[in-house]
Amino acid sequence: MKSEEDFKNGQVLLIDKPLTWTSFQAVNKLRWAIRQAYSIKKIKVGHAGTLDPLATGLLIICTGKMTKEIHIYQGQEKEYTGTFVLGSTTPSFDLETEIDKTFETNHITPELINKTTTQFIGKIEQYPPVFSAIKKDGKRLYEFARAGEAVEIKPRQVEITEFEITAINNLELKFRVVCSKGTYIRSLANDFGKALNSGAHLSGLRRTKIGDFKVDNALSPEAFIETLPKFEV
Repeated sequence: MKSEEDFKNGQVLLIDKPLTWTSFQAVNKLRWAIRQAYSIKKIKVGHAGTLDPLATGLLIICTGKMTKEIHIYQGQEKEYTGTFVLGSTTPSFDLETEIDKTFETNHITPELINKTTTQFIGKIEQYPPVFSAIKKDGKRLYEFARAGEAVEIKPRQVEITEFEITAINNLELKFRVVCSKGTYIRSLANDFGKALNSGAHLSGLRRTKIGDFKVDNALSPEAFIETLPKFEV
């Protein structure tokens, strides 16, 4: 069992973020629990890489002095698994918003799908989703989007080292991606749909690895809280 000093000196916690939670909510929940367990008035807690509310999986959370190392974990390669749905798009590129357009899919074959993945291996230019937390002129992009305001978004260079379709079930594609910091899997879904001369959006996402850290070794927020002393859930 960890002591108060352990958390102050710095811990790296592997948390399996639940669906619908923001990364900020996960950090707040753990910070509150640590403070309650040890009667601490203040302790630094931060995460190393945001996961969208509709994504689950590995969230690295650092405490105390280890918060100074967050940038190291943020820069490490990440692995994701999830599902693309072909034939339709949404403004947010995922299920945060409703489907706005539908496309023809009769021409899409498993051979075309697997061949198209090769277009995205290596260094690519990618436009972040307009529904994202990136700042422009002091505002988050999603603030412009929700207000219905047009905003110019510049592409970013990211790197995808592995991209494979692991299962095809009609219009649903299961995938695995290994990519660099800053890669938006939602944008990959949208771009993949365009490359198929159709459309696509992200319907499910799970982060399975960050560097050498695996979600298999992570705890849910509730399970972590149960490891703390003198704490009644």
